[in-house]
Amino acid sequence: ETVIGLEVHVELATKTKIFCGCSTAFGGAPNTHTCPVCTGMPGSLPVLNKQVVEYAMAVGLALNCDINQYCKFDRKNYFYPDNPQNYQISQLYLPICINGHVEIETAGGRKNVGIHEIHMEEDAGKLVHDDWADCSLVDYNRSGVPLIDMRSADEVIAYLEKLRMTIQYLGASDCKLNEGSMRADVNLSVREVGASEFGTRTEMKNLNSFKAIARAIEGERARQIELLEDGEKVVQETRRWDDNKEYSYAMRSKEDAQDYRYFPDPDLTPIVISDEWIQKIKDSEPEF
Repeated sequence: ETVIGLEVHVELATKTKIFCGCSTAFGGAPNTHTCPVCTGMPGSLPVLNKQVVEYAMAVGLALNCDINQYCKFDRKNYFYPDNPQNYQISQLYLPICINGHVEIETAGGRKNVGIHEIHMEEDAGKLVHDDWADCSLVDYNRSGVPLIDMRSADEVIAYLEKLRMTIQYLGASDCKLNEGSMRADVNLSVREVGASEFGTRTEMKNLNSFKAIARAIEGERARQIELLEDGEKVVQETRRWDDNKEYSYAMRSKEDAQDYRYFPDPDLTPIVISDEWIQKIKDSEPEF
């Protein structure tokens, strides 16, 4: 049997980035929507965009989450060219929303798909690989665009369609997969039916359509089953899905949370959310 977990990234519909005043507009010339903050220049300091918090709360309430009325930001340390600070400001220990669910309907009937958490974070830049010149370029326009991440599992496409419809209805994001404003990473493992322990999981990235997600799940499921039936082991790693070739290939070994060396961000104060603020968001939400 297949066990699937999703991490869904949604770019919020704010006009400016999460910690600076740069534009979030899609399609600008490379590195034109940037400043010292979102390019990680020494001495620059982040200032939280209030609208990001309100969009995150609105999505959390619509998805039946509990709101953490005391939440904070943490630093996730990793070193890639698209991450100019060498860390990402995210939420690990006290995310803004927890314990939600989405009701979906499939051929098997209705069921609730659980959402472990929703957390706010900044997006990274975008690497552009030029095979002709044998080099990689980086565009930091996306660096610092506000994201919310949702983690869940089970009937993937029905869940994603319901999620996209809800967020679009709220006006919190346009959820355009082709522009990257909604992205999904799929964690997948297989195990014998009835087994109590999970198998070794892999994570697949570069999934920019619902059809690609469905094909990637089937392809990775078959790959893992074939490995196990041949007496080999599944390696925990991040894999990149090539939808044209319908094949995934290894990118890097998968890091665990301790490898990111999370610690509370010293430049941002905790967020205290009052009952009145939550009620204001509830009153402003459209009827479902």
